Amino acid sequence: MKNDFSLISPIEIHFGEGTIKEVKGILKNQKRRNVCLISDPIVRKLGLLNELEEMIRAEGAGLTVLDEVEPEPSVIVAQKLLDKIRRQSFDLVIGVGGGSALDISKAIAVLATHEGGISDYLNLTGTKKLSNKGLTKVMIPTTAGTGAEVTDIAVFSTGDSKDVMTDKHLLADYVIVDPALTYSLPKRVTAAGAVDAFTHAIESFTSKHSNPLTDIFSKDAMWRINNWIRVAVWNGEHKEARRQLSLGSLEAGISFYNAGVAGVHALAYPLGGQFKVSHGESNAVLLPYVYAKIWPSCISQLVEVSRIIGTHHEDRSNRDNARYVVAELFNLVSDLDLPTKLSDYGISKGDLDQLTDNALKQVRLLGRSPMNLSRQDIYEIYLNAFEGNLKF
Repeated sequence: MKNDFSLISPIEIHFGEGTIKEVKGILKNQKRRNVCLISDPIVRKLGLLNELEEMIRAEGAGLTVLDEVEPEPSVIVAQKLLDKIRRQSFDLVIGVGGGSALDISKAIAVLATHEGGISDYLNLTGTKKLSNKGLTKVMIPTTAGTGAEVTDIAVFSTGDSKDVMTDKHLLADYVIVDPALTYSLPKRVTAAGAVDAFTHAIESFTSKHSNPLTDIFSKDAMWRINNWIRVAVWNGEHKEARRQLSLGSLEAGISFYNAGVAGVHALAYPLGGQFKVSHGESNAVLLPYVYAKIWPSCISQLVEVSRIIGTHHEDRSNRDNARYVVAELFNLVSDLDLPTKLSDYGISKGDLDQLTDNALKQVRLLGRSPMNLSRQDIYEIYLNAFEGNLKF
């Protein structure tokens, strides 16, 4: 039946300030003795790995730190890290950082016990399938946005677009969401991450694959993020705002992992692959323009969103309340000082055809959209985003 559903999440999730200390118990309970810690240079420079490294060494475990993760990681970078991890005998991988670090950590932890390389397991071009869960995985996000800690997806840049590994074997064994790790995030990263999380929530809510449980997570995530996003961006030292964004991101992650994201992400992937626009900003710049196109196909859901974000008026028609949501999505991105046009990223009108062709390859994502998007639809969305023309 249509209302039948399943909900999948990591085995164990810890949330709250100071929960990074749960790593000690994990090491003891799992009797893991050789740890690979994967992160990026910025996270290490900020000192966010210091406490974790001390805990691991205090437990007498061997520790190797690989901090070579780059933003929007390529298959080449991921393969280099996989080659390094295969040269040693690890029994636990801890990923610390944003979505890039977590995605790479999940992928190489699994592929450490498989043959072949990263490219062999990609969704669009790979031919191999994962057969086991690989090494024990602990995921610790330092941003409030990607939800990568609770998904079985690993995204990689492939030149002019992106491709993914997706399999239940990529799910983390343990997730630790410690809002204190997000306190030092700069304004723009905070803004892009939080809009990314809001995009996960609204896309999963309007997805063809949504269900009653994912709706609970996505609606609460939208309410939480909408209420606190401006506070966190404009007052980065506000700890409660940071906590609420972290929780909203976690909820949105569980929701979109189960219900799926759709058109915004499908069109955002080529921006990251071809122009190296960060994932959060790619989603943010496209979010209002995609919903300006698809709103007639999800009016009832957007009316509910209007109640959640406070734009609903009883004297308006359902169609008008849905349209007000589209306008508010644009206002949100603008209020946070994020770019609102593709041209702000140096993208030219001549690039739009290739962006469209690459977006069309994201069949997995487009298949969840409440509106079937043709090539012409996708090109028009890109064109409107390029011109800053919110037509709806």
